[in-house]
Amino acid sequence: MPDVVVSLPVRDRRAAHAFYGAGLGLALVDGHRADDGLPEPLQHELGAGVTLMLVPTDGFGWVLGGRPVAQPGTSETVLGLALDDDAAVEQVARRAVEHGGTLVAGAAQQPWGFCATVADPDGHLWMLQAAAG
Repeated sequence: MPDVVVSLPVRDRRAAHAFYGAGLGLALVDGHRADDGLPEPLQHELGAGVTLMLVPTDGFGWVLGGRPVAQPGTSETVLGLALDDDAAVEQVARRAVEHGGTLVAGAAQQPWGFCATVADPDGHLWMLQAAAG
């Protein structure tokens, strides 16, 4: 099966890196360092064979073939992060907010599991979820 790369536009590479690295606890994919000291391309591991690539908004447009980049706060996709248990959902949500994220929906039991939703500094939504047991 081929690897999957999820690309998101970001206004500030450092803020995005803080949110995804320290906030969500995703491992940084190392590589050639850009002038800001972060790898270029800026990528974090989501899981086996899945990588998150954070692309500066002004450079994201070339991939879209002239289509406009969605305005912050516009959501066409909710990304999910499966966590071990309810405590991990609460801990990661708290850490994500401490590192530049916004709590969109507080941690609560839902029919599909215990979850919280956070937005990254650019408004991309992440559902943090522990499966129903």
